[in-house]
Amino acid sequence: MSVTRERRERERAQRHQLIITAARELAEAEGWEAVTTRRLAERVEYSQPVLYSHFSGKDAIVRAVAIDGFGELAAHLHRARPADPEPRQALHAVCRAYLEFATERPALYQAMFVLPTDVKFAHAETPPPLRAAFDEFVSCFRPDDARRELFAEVVWSALHGMAVLSDSGRIPSDGQEERLDFLVARFSDTPG
Repeated sequence: MSVTRERRERERAQRHQLIITAARELAEAEGWEAVTTRRLAERVEYSQPVLYSHFSGKDAIVRAVAIDGFGELAAHLHRARPADPEPRQALHAVCRAYLEFATERPALYQAMFVLPTDVKFAHAETPPPLRAAFDEFVSCFRPDDARRELFAEVVWSALHGMAVLSDSGRIPSDGQEERLDFLVARFSDTPG
């Protein structure tokens, strides 16, 4: 590959990431309804055609933000999980980290789980960052348990419900720790 071509590809990748970052920042500051291709083009100081050379539209941008977010979530969960824990401690740490992630990054969480995207869960086309985040939950259950992915799905679903209901004010956020303890107790005491 020529030096010029490598430079162009590197610059394109940087522009691509710049657009994703700008979309996240704008969404965090003003909400996803404020994220338009016109506003993003102004923010990144490129024309709309340049933006469209990277993304087909807002849905594609939200998808890219979501996949970026799944990578961050996977890293966040991995850092939270103790290196050599007993299963209950690992599950509790990963669950708490998940809820913290949702609370600390509301617009990102919305892109990942609430806004419509074509990102597939539990599918052959599941993006690797999403699979990596899911695997952090799976690793909290005994390797010899054939149901560990099922357990991980149910725990993740319960956490998602807790995060969304708490964020919307439908359940009090001050009860989050008790709900988390209850969830972890039920799943860590699951017989093999």
